[in-house]
Amino acid sequence: MNLESPIKNLKGVNLKILKKLEHLGIKTIKDLLFYFPRRYDDFSVITPIKYAKIGEQCTISGEVLSIANTRAYRSFMTITTAKITDGENTIQAIWYNQPFLIKNIHKGQKINISGKVGYQRKSLIMQNPAYEVLDSKPETTHTGRLVPVYKETRGLTSRWLRFLIKNALAFSSLLEDIIPEQIKEKRNLLNIKDAIEKIHFPQNRTEQNQAKKRISYEELFLIQLLIQTSKRKLKEYGAPKIEPDIEFTKNIISLLPFSLTDAQKKVLWQILKDMEKGTPMNRLVEGDVGSGKTLVALLSSANVAKNGWQTAFMAPTEILASQHFAEAKKVLRDFNISIALLTSSEKKVYEPELKEICSPKKQDLIKMINNNKVDLVLGTHSLIQDKVKFKKLGLVILDEQHRFGVAQRAALLKEQKTTPHLLSMTATPIPRTLAMTAYGDLDISLIDQMPKNRKKIITKVVPPQKRKDAYRFIKNEVSKGRQVFVICPKIEHNMPSSDGQNEIKLTQRQINNLKIKAVKEEYEKLSKKIFPDLKVAMLHGKLKPKEKENIMQDFKDKKYDILVSTSVVEVGVDVPNATIMMIEGADRFGLSQLHQFRGRVGRGEHQSYCFLFFESESETAKTRLKIMETCSDGFKLAEYDLKMRGPGDFLGKNQSGIPDVAMEALINPALISDAQEDAKDILKKDPDLKNYPKLKEKIEKMEQKIHFE
Repeated sequence: MNLESPIKNLKGVNLKILKKLEHLGIKTIKDLLFYFPRRYDDFSVITPIKYAKIGEQCTISGEVLSIANTRAYRSFMTITTAKITDGENTIQAIWYNQPFLIKNIHKGQKINISGKVGYQRKSLIMQNPAYEVLDSKPETTHTGRLVPVYKETRGLTSRWLRFLIKNALAFSSLLEDIIPEQIKEKRNLLNIKDAIEKIHFPQNRTEQNQAKKRISYEELFLIQLLIQTSKRKLKEYGAPKIEPDIEFTKNIISLLPFSLTDAQKKVLWQILKDMEKGTPMNRLVEGDVGSGKTLVALLSSANVAKNGWQTAFMAPTEILASQHFAEAKKVLRDFNISIALLTSSEKKVYEPELKEICSPKKQDLIKMINNNKVDLVLGTHSLIQDKVKFKKLGLVILDEQHRFGVAQRAALLKEQKTTPHLLSMTATPIPRTLAMTAYGDLDISLIDQMPKNRKKIITKVVPPQKRKDAYRFIKNEVSKGRQVFVICPKIEHNMPSSDGQNEIKLTQRQINNLKIKAVKEEYEKLSKKIFPDLKVAMLHGKLKPKEKENIMQDFKDKKYDILVSTSVVEVGVDVPNATIMMIEGADRFGLSQLHQFRGRVGRGEHQSYCFLFFESESETAKTRLKIMETCSDGFKLAEYDLKMRGPGDFLGKNQSGIPDVAMEALINPALISDAQEDAKDILKKDPDLKNYPKLKEKIEKMEQKIHFE
């Protein structure tokens, strides 16, 4: 047997357990060794019974005086009760629906029990404690120590996992240590064998932290090597030299009904300077909702067109693609730039000479794109279909770039003789620590100013008892001619099961169905009970693109007062007359996402409001939401969100491919900085990693799995 041996060969794994392990993604012995604890219960202090405090967790060591099963009155539940003495006092251990325990625990045995101390019928008790029968072995596994707790699945507990991992640790000596010795010495890192053993069964917090540091460092170091290697490779490719035409750009800007902010000017200049180098630009533009990122992108595409090259501008939704097309036509209409819109439901071309829009057949529009007859093409995933082959693609713009995967980006670049420049945009402010790692292969520009004369959006956290007051306020605003967005709660991938013990993993289809159900229920409630005299519409993912666009257009045209929606309106939708953003289940969203929702209002001349409704009793959730009332800086909110919710909220744990342990380490700037420095040093001396074949092999495998979206 070796690390890649199927898990079914491990002692203790039967057919029933095998299915549970595979459900957790554990298929080999190595997978089990790298299945790390979620947390640790500190049962390390053995407490005499007389010092055990009610409500506190502890471990008690003693002798079993008696153990018996009884049937609960008027119930089918079996109750197992054991009386335990430490020689001076006694305590009762009570387990529910575990009748098999009387086969495992016998009178006269030495035993540890760990859990929370309670009091019942004048006696100290522990309900459902962890237990461990003490025999001749010197070391405990489930009690009397820091006890690892793992993500479980129905029928496979942490106790079982600890037992199996103990068996698997016999193979830890086979693990290859790929971190160079000089780095381990320099950074005071454990070897991989010790780190794996200590992350599962640490003797104390110091060992736990040392193990976590070693494993986190390895992942961050590999990611940094991958990033630095990708950056170096990119510089080897040729890209179109786009000469900036300053006068031409100034002419476009002079016709705008407003001035560019200093931040917009600075970022536009960075982009133009990047594109004239002849090596591919790979730049991410971050900017708050409404800061003017799209305009900067359109001005960049105008320069590309002036140089005879094409731009592909890809948006995540048809609504947004249509909106960008309308804006592009408005900004560039007088500058001899042909603009097309290609989505599954719309095919349009703006002809600059005729100054009019025509609607060609799909195949005719694709032919125009392939023959370089269109300068700027806006669209959704339709831009990456097989038949679309840009003749002279000079620039790719990705709006809300984390919505597009690596394969989709690669599809845009197919059959290009030179590598197009890449400009990504996001309204999700990325904390500095994440930018150093997950976006390390990108140059980052910030549009950190908002257009002048924007009124601050008044944000209020609304507890259940104030809901009616908020409804009255909303009705009053609508009576003045204003409009309202209503966002329904986020649906998580994992939801508690009915027994409250395990999590049920939902498929994307189930999630979408639950979202639609939430929207329909809210629509019914608002349209029939709360605002029966107002015009209410609903928007969700099951509607056809044309239906979505029609509803959105009707809302923009003031045919509806209230729009109830899933998070589809999160990105880019512009309705200047909407002044209220009402969010149900606000505690389920990250602060950055709430901030983006909030940015959907406040785009016109009227004062705007954001109401955050929540049902959670958690004080932490309430405190987190309260920050929204005082903070309107997306970057500060992102940093706070990172501390409170972790990096998965930004990167999407399931989408990024980044392992959990590295994901958690992304909030440790010092460790990231060390890993970055060491990766640069190694590549400086050995760019092709000839002296580190194992590192090279590992990075090549990671390239297939990890993507920085």
